[in-house]
Amino acid sequence: MAYQAGEQRPAPRLVPVSPEAEAYLQDYVALLEAVPFPSVVLDQRWDVVLANTAFESLFREVGPHPTAMPGDNFLRFVLFHPDAAGVLGAFESSWFLPALAQFASAVETHGQDHGLQAIRREIAQDPIMEAAFRQGLPHWIRAVGAAAVEHDGAVRPLVHPDPRWGATECRVVEETPPALRALGCTRLTLVLRETRPAPARRGTRRPRRRASHLTVVPATGT
Repeated sequence: MAYQAGEQRPAPRLVPVSPEAEAYLQDYVALLEAVPFPSVVLDQRWDVVLANTAFESLFREVGPHPTAMPGDNFLRFVLFHPDAAGVLGAFESSWFLPALAQFASAVETHGQDHGLQAIRREIAQDPIMEAAFRQGLPHWIRAVGAAAVEHDGAVRPLVHPDPRWGATECRVVEETPPALRALGCTRLTLVLRETRPAPARRGTRRPRRRASHLTVVPATGT
């Protein structure tokens, strides 16, 4: 989303309802770029409407995926991309389960949305993830409390490819002005906490997550 002075700003991925809304979103691009932390605007199905350069930099080493790139749909990235756990630390408890809980809430509210329906079908096609959705998720919410599924204010680990940040934490801040809310959008900013990164080891690779690694689903006997 970065642009140089004098260049045309990138167009948002949302069809505005009016010229005023279109102008607002165009100016919001400039606001996002002024933020040094990863910041993203999502619609009700978690499609990325706007994202700043810091957000793109956080996920710059993520490998290609046909349907789950972080710059396209952040929910799909968390649920389905095998590289998600390499960026989002304490992945299952801090990112995967809260996202799955938010998705369950969105399905209840916007059950007829085709994009959400497609995600629900994809979850159902994976037996481990389906068990997590139907059985593990309700148990986890009862154990940790409903507040654990909220994004705003949560402090969550992540691993930034920039060694200045490295393995650190971020506070998730949800701040959605009325004009964005009227468009059905939400803004999330990951306020990074600078730490002293551990020395990188040669030959190490970032972990790739598989659904079969979900500990919220009890393992079956062998």
